[in-house]
Amino acid sequence: MIISRTPFRISFAGGGTDLSAYYHKRPGAVVSTAINKYMYVTVNRYFEDKIILKYSKTELVSDINEVRHPILAACLRKTGLLRGIEITSMADVVGGTGLGSSSSFTVGVLHALHAYKSEFMTAEELAREACEIEIERLKEPIGKQDQYIAAYGGSQFTEFMPDGKVRVDPLICPAGALEEMHSRLILLYTGVRRKAGPILRRARAKFKQNEAVLDRLRALADDVRHELQAGRVDSVGPILHEGWEIKKSLAHGITSTAIDQAYETALRHGATGGKIVGAGGGGFLLLFCPKRKRSRVLSALRGWREIPFEFEPEGSKIIYVSK
Repeated sequence: MIISRTPFRISFAGGGTDLSAYYHKRPGAVVSTAINKYMYVTVNRYFEDKIILKYSKTELVSDINEVRHPILAACLRKTGLLRGIEITSMADVVGGTGLGSSSSFTVGVLHALHAYKSEFMTAEELAREACEIEIERLKEPIGKQDQYIAAYGGSQFTEFMPDGKVRVDPLICPAGALEEMHSRLILLYTGVRRKAGPILRRARAKFKQNEAVLDRLRALADDVRHELQAGRVDSVGPILHEGWEIKKSLAHGITSTAIDQAYETALRHGATGGKIVGAGGGGFLLLFCPKRKRSRVLSALRGWREIPFEFEPEGSKIIYVSK
């Protein structure tokens, strides 16, 4: 038996510039961090010569062509494990909430399947294979940021180059800067789950009409990195605010009346910025708030569920191998 553990993520700036339509023309960049919320995947030999898959549903099939879950089918084909296998997945947070769960799932499944075959995979190899499956094979309208932060972990400045290569560089900050950054963040659950695909397709159409929007989002990723490198943690809040204002203009469904009201309430009580994590439409509202104003903001948003989290320094890893 093999068990992999793969982190979810929070992105701060640059989302959208990890799409091929952008980075094939000019380098994109995203600032993001892995967090201590995880996808767990277990792979084991199945007693019968069949495939059994347990996620939100259970599948028991005799042939790979009968597998309904597209990511699992693609991962099994990629690794050549076509029978006599059992895969089970569990997660700390439900899917469809903007924390990159789909890509964490893909990376985690690949990691566990390769380990089951006694194959060592680097973070780069895992991320590249996950991108191949989600973007090239399954034609999902997503970028590359989620696969790379899930595989690498840590707090990263990730660049997406025109030749298709990806550069993952840790955020180099003064001692304590990332801890100070974390102390200013509040993560609230909106209670709304959504499919990212329709929102992302509408946003991509808008990107083609106005590439200057993506240029500005790329510049905001540079700004976040520069401010953190200089130790100017409080400057990040207004950068997040500008990014959120831009993102809301991209497509219908990215925000809602309830989200807008909560965000405005947070600003009135001391927050300096924030955003919906992921494609938008629901999931998690991330707020940036000076420590002295934190209790005021949380009190004003008493009906919203806070989700405590920490930054996660490690990416996908194998946490159990049976003898």
